[in-house]
Amino acid sequence: MRKWTVVIWLILIFGGIIALFWRNEWVYSLPTPIPKNYAVVNPGDHIDIAAKLNLNNNKPLFLHFFNPDCPCSRFNIPHFKSLVKQYGNEANFAIVIMSNKDYTEKEIQKKFDLSIPVLFDTSIAVLCGVYSTPQAVVIDANNKLYYRGNYNRSRYCTDKKSNYAQMALDSLLQNKTSITFNQFALKAYGCQLPKCTK
Repeated sequence: MRKWTVVIWLILIFGGIIALFWRNEWVYSLPTPIPKNYAVVNPGDHIDIAAKLNLNNNKPLFLHFFNPDCPCSRFNIPHFKSLVKQYGNEANFAIVIMSNKDYTEKEIQKKFDLSIPVLFDTSIAVLCGVYSTPQAVVIDANNKLYYRGNYNRSRYCTDKKSNYAQMALDSLLQNKTSITFNQFALKAYGCQLPKCTK
């Protein structure tokens, strides 16, 4: 009898470990389901959101779609900060908050330790074709979508060979008209947006 009790406890513990692994790791390595009402936005499509930011310079715009409650978004903060520090003089940056909770601009800026614009208009995600976080959107100086996709193949942005968002920004700043990426760059991974349903 004691042997069966130990076996049952081991099974329960092992099952709990698998459930935690699924919840915290593996589920975020799967592609984000595409919402039923999703409207495709292709590279080259016009996206006019510069007016929301009062941008009068002729620089590209890098939008960071961020959900403070999404683990993937939180792991992405140091990488995004490094991009702002490296390219802040060559491109405009803004954070787009995708959350059902109320946050202030100051709270988000403090979380990132950056003084860049923070937008709370979730309709920007629809304009850009974004349905998960974290996602990067790069818009050229003519308000055309240049890149929409993942930051990196690794959840923790540790694989320098797959720094997709950085590669896209580099290509745009070097005046390359187009860039080709693999499925890991363009297929959304991470957390579904709060208003999406599975």
